[in-house]
Amino acid sequence: MLNRPFFALRGWWLAGVLASGTLMASEQAVAQAAESVEAQQAQAALQEQIDAADAQTREQLEELRRLERETRQLKADNASLSGRLAEEAERQQRLATALDTLEDTRAALPVIEQNMSAQLSQWIERDLPFLREERLARVERQPDEQGQNTIERINGLLEAWRVELDYGQEMDSWRGRLSQDGRQREVDYLRIGRIGFYYLTPDGREGGVWSAENGAWQPLDDEYLREVRSGLRMAEDQRAPDLLTLPLSISANDLQGEQP
Repeated sequence: MLNRPFFALRGWWLAGVLASGTLMASEQAVAQAAESVEAQQAQAALQEQIDAADAQTREQLEELRRLERETRQLKADNASLSGRLAEEAERQQRLATALDTLEDTRAALPVIEQNMSAQLSQWIERDLPFLREERLARVERQPDEQGQNTIERINGLLEAWRVELDYGQEMDSWRGRLSQDGRQREVDYLRIGRIGFYYLTPDGREGGVWSAENGAWQPLDDEYLREVRSGLRMAEDQRAPDLLTLPLSISANDLQGEQP
């Protein structure tokens, strides 16, 4: 009889202990669940922060790459511009030098013109006396040409020089007036380059050769008159070119002298 209450009490105590243990386990589970939810929420918030930071980082990296590209382009443009500026500076320097040279040349042009004119006039005066007035007219400035600038006059003198050079390679003939022994008469002139200058009267009976050494006409013998006649026909293209045997107007020393 005495043992029953003990067992009953013991049973009740054991039931209480079990009930208490179950309650404690439930509270612990709730606490762990709450901690898990908090941890998940914290993890989600952290992930959001990480994602936001990652997106911002990507944007910043993209901006950095864009800035780097722009920087490289600016450097390239600057290098190209620097090169162009250097080239332009060099071109401007060359232009300035050329302008200085041009100014010096312009200042010297009147002197050059005077020298060319004087030399050409002297050459014509010393040369065989053919077409002298016509040739000197190319050199001397006429009153109506005073308005020409220096460059135009120099171009005219250069053209006159070219004509003089051509005279040395031509055979020419023309009819003109001859002043000799105080009288004038019409004759046919024959010029062979710059080495022979002759005349023949229209009747073919008289003729002469210009002597540069004596500065006068020298009469020709009959055999040379025939040669002059043949030369006139050749100059007029009435006869095929042939060898002419004629005395020269100049000497061997003259051949080695000045040329235009």
